[in-house]
Amino acid sequence: MSKIAVIKTGGKQYKVKEGDKIKVEKLEVENDKKVKLETLLISDGENTEIGTPSLGEKVEAEVIDTAKGKKVTVVKYKNKTRYKRTIGHRQIKTELKISSIA
Repeated sequence: MSKIAVIKTGGKQYKVKEGDKIKVEKLEVENDKKVKLETLLISDGENTEIGTPSLGEKVEAEVIDTAKGKKVTVVKYKNKTRYKRTIGHRQIKTELKISSIA
């Protein structure tokens, strides 16, 4: 059974295994560079390591691409006052490929 890990980046937690591709909040790293991620848990099916609060940077990933995500549309509306405002936002995401779990 392959190792799985729980990593933390961008204020969110992700469950990953080797070879996974994930999209996370923007990281200030160039394409095709390696990045180490904060690891909260590592398990291989039999043994489990849990950090208190973290195990350190034990997961290594390669940056594939940085691009904008899907558009989120926000509408503000007030009844009976002829007020309607529509705005959109596209969050910048970084795509990572998990290369190794220590």
